Amino acid sequence: MGLSDIISSLQGNPYFGAGFGLFGLGMTAAVGRKALQVGMIAFRRHFMITLEVPSRDKSYQWLLQWISEKGTKTQHLSVETSFHQSNAGKISTKYDFIPSPGSHFFFYKGHYIRVERNREKQMFDFNKSAPFETVTLTALGRDRGIYFNILEEARHMALQKQEGRTVMYTAVGPEWRPFGYPRRKRPLNSVVLDKQVSDRIMKDITEFIDNPTWYMDRGIPYRRGYLLHGPPGCGKSSYINALAGSLDYSICVLNLSERGLSDDRLNHLLTVAPEQSIILLEDVDSAFVSREISSENSVAYQGMSRLTLSGLLNALDGVASAEARIIFMTTNYVDRLDPALIRPGRIDVKEKIDYATDYQLQQMFTRFYPSEAPERAQVFSHTARTHNTNISLAQVQGLFLKFKSDPDLVFQNIDKLKSM
Repeated sequence: MGLSDIISSLQGNPYFGAGFGLFGLGMTAAVGRKALQVGMIAFRRHFMITLEVPSRDKSYQWLLQWISEKGTKTQHLSVETSFHQSNAGKISTKYDFIPSPGSHFFFYKGHYIRVERNREKQMFDFNKSAPFETVTLTALGRDRGIYFNILEEARHMALQKQEGRTVMYTAVGPEWRPFGYPRRKRPLNSVVLDKQVSDRIMKDITEFIDNPTWYMDRGIPYRRGYLLHGPPGCGKSSYINALAGSLDYSICVLNLSERGLSDDRLNHLLTVAPEQSIILLEDVDSAFVSREISSENSVAYQGMSRLTLSGLLNALDGVASAEARIIFMTTNYVDRLDPALIRPGRIDVKEKIDYATDYQLQQMFTRFYPSEAPERAQVFSHTARTHNTNISLAQVQGLFLKFKSDPDLVFQNIDKLKSM
């Protein structure tokens, strides 16, 4: 039997014909499926644009809020609950609704955009103590400007919510996170310092902010350090809060006594601090004291944390220290600080915020009781001095708040300034 006879017999076999047909269909389907996959990949690559925003990115929360309020009207939401305590002490609850994990669609400036929020169950973001997430936006076209516009709108919307307020940041792990809700800005003149003290600080910091090129042209590191020292309750922290509001800056509060703070982490935090922010190191004497004092008392001067004095000094003005930075330190005991910590270059401006002067006492009285005659303010300052020579602003404010509606009771109870 020749080859032609074998082929003829196979063609006439119905089982072979059916099998060959199924094989052909399967092959055609496989080729078609592969071609479709390749075509979809090519289509996405050339005719679609995708933006992926990870949860660690600063714009992540901005984008979710914008999508929820301005973009999609999805019914599938996640809730973020937070609490806010007002200046009066009242606590209110706020609910923020954001798109839940999954797919969502919205229409923006002539484009249909698909939103895919993915939550990785196998990956955990330890910095945020939450599962790692991403938000992916997909749209037809090749114009990147559409995503730039969306991110800009999301940023502006977030900033509008903070307008007229001061944002407080605290260090969590290697990053800065907003602490609570933005606080209402405190007027600078609401903190009554002694004559010219506030003006000197404000003039110096404004000159620094407005003249970066002056530093760069002369090869001087563009950073500034301030030390406010003096007895407790005299307005150091209050003034920094008011100053930040006046400059439209945020405040990054860092506790040097934190147990988990190391040299590397401090240097990193100072480098990645938010733009237009004041870094506040409060009560720096609680973490570091002078080496002379520590040697006399046999006490380790590095405090309870893993942070060392040399690490702090290098972070302030070492080779790898950050530029364009404003640092404020406060202390109640300036004599306990190591001279190397407060030398020029690390601390450029030192101001003592001391006990209240007659000028401050009179200004405080006039502010609380504006309808009273100016002579009564002078009488108040003179009478207060006879009972207590070292009076802090916190003590005076406490007395005024106790008798805020009757200045006569202030004079009758002025001897209580000692116990406040």
